[in-house]
This record gives sequence, C-alpha cells and structure tokens, in this order.
Amino acid sequence: MSDKDTVTKDYMQDKETFADAFNFLLYGGRQVIKPEQLRPLDTTSIVLPYGEDGKPVPIQKYRDVLKIVTAMEDDKATYLLLGIENQSEIHYAMPVRNMLYDAIQYVAQVEDTAKSHKTGDKMPETRAEFLSGFYKTDRILPVITLTIYFGADEWTAPKDLHGMLSADEEILKFVDNYHLHLIAPAEIADSDFTKFHTELSLALKFIKKSNNKNRLMEMINEDASFRSVS
Repeated sequence: MSDKDTVTKDYMQDKETFADAFNFLLYGGRQVIKPEQLRPLDTTSIVLPYGEDGKPVPIQKYRDVLKIVTAMEDDKATYLLLGIENQSEIHYAMPVRNMLYDAIQYVAQVEDTAKSHKTGDKMPETRAEFLSGFYKTDRILPVITLTIYFGADEWTAPKDLHGMLSADEEILKFVDNYHLHLIAPAEIADSDFTKFHTELSLALKFIKKSNNKNRLMEMINEDASFRSVS
C-alpha cells in the first residue's frame, strides 16, 4: 500500500469524517448519520471462486473502511452497512470492484442469518425455507459503498457497470446495472463544499484547486479556515 493510500485510509476511519462523507452523499449534507452511531466492522472478506479442478480457491479481499450505522430520520430507523474505498489514482474497473464487495457483504448476511436459525428456536415452515436456510420473513441490511477519489483530475473512468461492457442497448437492458457512488473533488461545485461539516471540505477543496498554484494560493489566503487546519 502506498503512503497516500495509508494516509487516506486512516483519515476516513475517523467517525466524524466518515459520517460527513455519507451525509453529503445520502442526505445532501443534512446531519442524519451521527458519528456516535457508527460501529466499525471487519474489513476482511472471503470469496470462494472455483478453480480449474472445481475445487474452491479462497481469495481474501480487504475493504478500506466498513461500518454499520443506525440512521434516524423522522423517527424512523434505517440500518445500513457503509463502506468507503479510497482512491489516490483513477481505477477503470471500480464498478466491478465495488459490486464484488457489496455482493460479498450480502452473501455474508444471508449465511449469518442461516447460521442463526440453526441455533435458534424458530423452525422452518416450508421445505424451501429448510433448504435455503433463509426464511420468507428474513431481511438483510442495505450495503452502500462510496468511492472517494483523492485526486485533482476529473474521474474519467466508468461510473457504472454498463460503461464497462461491450454490448448494444438491446442486450444491456437485460444486464442489471451497478452504479458507482463517487466523491471526486473536481466534480464538486464550489457552493456544495458548505454541505460538509468537517475538515473533509477543506481537504477536498484543496485537492480541487491544487492543479492551479495561483488559484490555490488565492483560496488559502481568502479562506480563514485554512489558517487552523488540524
């Protein structure tokens, strides 16, 4: 892992910064997700694709940051699994990469639910429930993965799965799309930086202007917030 990747990973582990990023993405800056509601989760995931001989070959995948949250809005609780992938460079296969992370999380939830039934008191009511281990009334938590690009350039890579595929529209309408949730400094309007409530706004604003030294120095001199950055 490069020094930049290590720094951004540690930076986004911070609860306040993590909550700020997702409040920007999901709620337009409204403070729905509270830092104290966030709980860290294991970022290690195991997938078992099959090798040439048909035997499973374990592959270990590591998320950058993964947390569970209870988001309260209008007295309604929404339980979410939130993941962040930090990118210091543009990744042209990011939709597939994030889609895999999300799928692994959903599989893990289904498997954990099935395991809980084996030790619980509730018995399957149908043969289908017995065979799948997942009951008709079972539900799993939404998984949302956010990619944060810590680069000054525009994100030129595909932002959804369809953008990576070589197929015409007649075929694509049968292929479920996966959309990339992305925060890229170059794509944030200057007026939207006020929707952040932590120093993440300063970091992203600094990155956005960093390609132009004169504009960067002008911004730093005009914005008093940059005089006391932690």
